[in-house]
Amino acid sequence: MSSDVVVPYVDPERRLRRQRRGRRNSLVASASTILFFGVATAVITSTAGWPVVQEAFFSPEYFALAWPSVLEALLINVKIFVAAEVFILILGMLLALTRLSKAPALMPLRIVGTVYTDVFRGTPTLLVVLLLGFGVPALNLQGVPTDPLVWGTVALVLSYTAYVAEVFRSGIASIHPSQRAAARSLGLTGLQTNRYVVLPQAVRRVIPPLLNDFVSLQKDTALVSVLGPIEALRAAQIIVYGKFNYTPYIVAALLFIALTIPLARFTDWLTARQERERSMGTR
Repeated sequence: MSSDVVVPYVDPERRLRRQRRGRRNSLVASASTILFFGVATAVITSTAGWPVVQEAFFSPEYFALAWPSVLEALLINVKIFVAAEVFILILGMLLALTRLSKAPALMPLRIVGTVYTDVFRGTPTLLVVLLLGFGVPALNLQGVPTDPLVWGTVALVLSYTAYVAEVFRSGIASIHPSQRAAARSLGLTGLQTNRYVVLPQAVRRVIPPLLNDFVSLQKDTALVSVLGPIEALRAAQIIVYGKFNYTPYIVAALLFIALTIPLARFTDWLTARQERERSMGTR
């Protein structure tokens, strides 16, 4: 048996032209980017009101003042995000499976799941935070926590579970019925079919939209500030109200951007990889 590997022939001149075109495109892209941002910067800084804006929003003095406290308060946002994400993934998957179930005995749960999804997808997240954060502690229920941080996190979980459940549901529904039929023909039960065949494929398909939802969740942790906890946005507000300078808001914005950009780029990379895999599979 021959072990020779056939290497496709590539015309050297064609490869050279492709390399030249790539270098030329890179130079044009770099030049246009530098020109665009250079012109934009020049236009903004030449306006009459720029000195006032610079002092109010981009003061180095207040930036250095706000940085330590806002950075320390950001840890609360990270804790809220991590805790909420775990519950959202679990509850979202359970809700999606419940709504997709065809068992007659689960009809009441399917109705409740549909109503839940419609209500929390249609209600602004800020309103859910306000209702739970102020409403539940006001009831003075025995044994129920009154910490606004807890109820702010619960509000985010309830709101985002509705969105994530729909993402999971669409991913599960996208699996071709032949996959289930093949699994059942091999003797797998319905539970085993979901666990070993359907869910692994569905989860891989919905990872990019899930990550997009979690980028939004990371930003929306700032909504908890309306209940009083001193997270990043609240820490910035305290300094702004005390110093009458808006630079701390810029500090908070930069910190949130620093958290979300890596996740956003990872989402883009996963999406591009899935597109390449699909294109290779269709050849």
